[in-house]
Amino acid sequence: MNIIGVSRGSIFSPNHIDNDAAIFQAVVENLRLAGHQVSTYTEEEFVNEEICGAYIFQMVRSQAAIRRLLRLEQAGSRIVNAPQGVLNCIRKPMTELLLQHGIAYPPSFILPTDQSFSVKNFPCWIKRGDAHAMIKSDVVFVETKEEADKVLNEFHSRGIPEAVVNLHLVGDLIKFYGVAGTNFFYTFYPTEQSHSKFGLEAINGESRGYPFNKQALQELATEAAHILRVPIYGGDCVVAEDGSIHIIDFNDWPSFARCREEAAKAIAEGILKELAFI
Repeated sequence: MNIIGVSRGSIFSPNHIDNDAAIFQAVVENLRLAGHQVSTYTEEEFVNEEICGAYIFQMVRSQAAIRRLLRLEQAGSRIVNAPQGVLNCIRKPMTELLLQHGIAYPPSFILPTDQSFSVKNFPCWIKRGDAHAMIKSDVVFVETKEEADKVLNEFHSRGIPEAVVNLHLVGDLIKFYGVAGTNFFYTFYPTEQSHSKFGLEAINGESRGYPFNKQALQELATEAAHILRVPIYGGDCVVAEDGSIHIIDFNDWPSFARCREEAAKAIAEGILKELAFI
């Protein structure tokens, strides 16, 4: 079968352009090894050339590409991850969906950026609510109302209408990667491996090695992936001293940089299952 693959635009891969390109290409190679024809396009090519296909896997983030994918999906194309899943991983809808379904998540608030900061608990994180984080100032750690008001004002001046506020959780920060429908699930401590997009992981400090149930984390992540409609996923969680786990971020198709070879095989397997090839 012929499968179309759409890569992620570099503007949407802050500090991870090479890693995102590498996992995309590795998945393409695994699909070809499985005997499938794969035609690849950039987000821009996919939109401008009005590419169509019955089977598509994609890493897109641009609104134009997502709109095109939604139209193709309505016309019958099978797409992994679903374009609605990409939209669900934008900060505001992600927060609303995870809280709505009872996923362990920090106490959170959605605030308009044209008003004074009304949350009374500090420290906390203020994050743009209308998009995935693309620059460091899209996610800000604050400890005072003065700092928080300054961030809201800055967001408003950039045309960001709403912010998501997450209360800061104390504990070990752990990154996880997974592919629903497969056995693949990978975790690591980013501060120990110097793995960071914007350097914000350092705020949680060095890992203490609090014991936690990896199977429970995988089940929690799998449930979140199902809710958000992103079978190829990654995220961050905080493990408290008592072993309790809270997801603090969830992403559609991350870079899988620390486990690329193993992940690419699982992603190809997951894509073929989602597209009903196996």
